[in-house]
Amino acid sequence: MHRAADGGLARVRVPGGRLRAEQLHRLADLAVDLGDGALELTSRANLQLRGLAEGAELDLGAELAAIGLLPSRTHEKVRNIMASPLGPGDLVAELDTAVCAESELAALPGRFLFALDSGAGDVAWSRADLAALPVGDRAALLIGGVDHGIRLAVDQVVPAMVACAKAFLRVRDEQWRIAELPDTSVIVAALVDQEAQGQPFEARIPVTVSPTERVTPGTPPTGGPIGPVVFADGGLGVGAAVPLGRLTAEQARALGDVVITPWRGVVVRGDLPELGLITDPSAPGIGVTSCAGRPHCHKALADVRAAALAVSVPGRAVHWAGCGRRCGRPAGDVLDVVATTDGYLVDGRAIPGERVAEAVAQGRQD
Repeated sequence: MHRAADGGLARVRVPGGRLRAEQLHRLADLAVDLGDGALELTSRANLQLRGLAEGAELDLGAELAAIGLLPSRTHEKVRNIMASPLGPGDLVAELDTAVCAESELAALPGRFLFALDSGAGDVAWSRADLAALPVGDRAALLIGGVDHGIRLAVDQVVPAMVACAKAFLRVRDEQWRIAELPDTSVIVAALVDQEAQGQPFEARIPVTVSPTERVTPGTPPTGGPIGPVVFADGGLGVGAAVPLGRLTAEQARALGDVVITPWRGVVVRGDLPELGLITDPSAPGIGVTSCAGRPHCHKALADVRAAALAVSVPGRAVHWAGCGRRCGRPAGDVLDVVATTDGYLVDGRAIPGERVAEAVAQGRQD
């Protein structure tokens, strides 16, 4: 629980963004009973409840455990697993279980991120510490966002990720992320040279290393599936953006099984009822994200949610931040709008507050 200006803030980790209808509906009830009545979607496809009274975490924790969203109190902060929202998601539960089963992995920093890409390339390059990306009939393991040529059978992805996460803990000092290490080769060596690492033969993970084959680094998308979609298994559905990532309790209760996306949206199978979500990829609200801003955050210098809603021009993705911390900023090419004591910085340019809507509208069109 984090204390904010509007009360307690609790993050509920949802590996792969996958929620059953009964889980989502109970979360909606908890948002009303304990919080401010809404569920906030994050850039890691998790959820947040805010406006919680002091001590509400006791009831919230018990309720989350009862619906299967708190399987491990010791490992809760390290269950950071993103996955392609239209992919099969078959490795998500396996990885979550494997991470929670390793006692030492409870020491991973809370920012450490795993990503399981379906081959779409939508989460592989999302600044994850460890990412798996299908390449032919095998998977490339990206370490710190870099392809070192490591290739694995798909059924070895989870053991390999666990091994690399353990290796990171052995060598890290004050670093939060693999990419912050002065030398990531020690992580690579944990897989490539398991004999030298003292790994017994029967426990070694079969790995091949291509001296030449590398996946060309991709650019993280700034928007998720919007409108009609086709899942990896051929099923049809609809993707929608949630305005400023805030899903009301009423909207949540009207949805069935969902996949929360890292772009603060949802994907559902079948049809999507009319709920005020955005299903037009050309709508002005697509790609618009914001931190909580005033009056919800002590550090915020402006009501950036209201400012974001005042811009009705579509275009380039934009993130509004109430201060220089830029909380919730998504990966990729995003127009950066940061509140200051005397206005805003729009992609680094100082703009008076009364002209920020005009500047952002122009920036989205450039």
